[in-house]
Amino acid sequence: MLFTKIKLSTWACCSLLLAGLAVPAHASNSPTSIFAPDSTPARSIFGLSVVVLSVTAIVFVAVFGLLVYAVVKFRQKELDDDREPPQVYGSTQIELAWTIIPILIVLVLFLASARVVVDIQNAKEPHNAIDVIVVGHQYWWEYRYPQYNVVTANELHVPVSDPAHPTPTFLTLLSVDTDHSFWVPRLAGKTDLIPNHPNNMWIDPQQTGVYLGQCAQYCGIQHAKMLLRVYVQTQADFDRWIKEQSQSAAMTDAASRGRAVFESSECLSCHSIKGIAGNGTFGPDLTHLMSRETIASGVAPNTPENLRKWVKDPSSIKSGATMPALQLSDKQLDDVTAYLESLR
Repeated sequence: MLFTKIKLSTWACCSLLLAGLAVPAHASNSPTSIFAPDSTPARSIFGLSVVVLSVTAIVFVAVFGLLVYAVVKFRQKELDDDREPPQVYGSTQIELAWTIIPILIVLVLFLASARVVVDIQNAKEPHNAIDVIVVGHQYWWEYRYPQYNVVTANELHVPVSDPAHPTPTFLTLLSVDTDHSFWVPRLAGKTDLIPNHPNNMWIDPQQTGVYLGQCAQYCGIQHAKMLLRVYVQTQADFDRWIKEQSQSAAMTDAASRGRAVFESSECLSCHSIKGIAGNGTFGPDLTHLMSRETIASGVAPNTPENLRKWVKDPSSIKSGATMPALQLSDKQLDDVTAYLESLR
């Protein structure tokens, strides 16, 4: 019941019709549009926004209409008319109206907002839910799946949720440095990640596909490029992805020299790869790097050319990135790139 749609009440639908609100077609086609919700929390927030916009539109029309009426009816008709208009020093009816009506409007909006907040925050986690720990870094996302012992970065994979048999994903939000905010507009509202203050949210996307979002809280010079991608897959595809991510990194003989360069450089102080020594957590886990479509937190496609450029000089792709340039030779760059390309 907690994962069913929260429908607009009759009065909200009527007010929507009266307000004449219409969502632009191009807005609903945007990958980050709040007007195309595809998860129960996002639909609840969208429904609340429609109610608020409808009420405020009615208030605007009423106030603007009264203003126009006053301007037209009481405009000065003759320039030489110096007579003072009738003075009204009090009206109990008017004073009661402009006091009671705003109180009722605020009360209605408060109750509607409280209902949505309570329904979203108090949702109970079912036994078949997926648990993911989201860790915000400057400037990338880390995803941990404690149920499967899988760690990845920037690209969150979750199974699609059948409305008849919901399989929601519950996210525990943590930050290791400063304030961040996890926001995928089509799946849920923005939720902050505060250091030393765990937060929670949940999603239940009901269509497969890629949903885009990003950090919505200014967190430093690269805040705008702290992007994220949510891949909603069928249960079979999600299980296959989990199985692949659970395996140790494979490596070809051609990449052995690159592995040696990787292990002898500063890379291991920040990154981890299953099967080799080192457990760095400052940077993303690279065990299955090539299974990701993007690098640098979604800024660039994950191609050999971009990967080599990223290793050589991260600031050339993402200005202000905290990853240092290691001053490797061209031969070492080729070897390291070949090694990283083997991490599938």
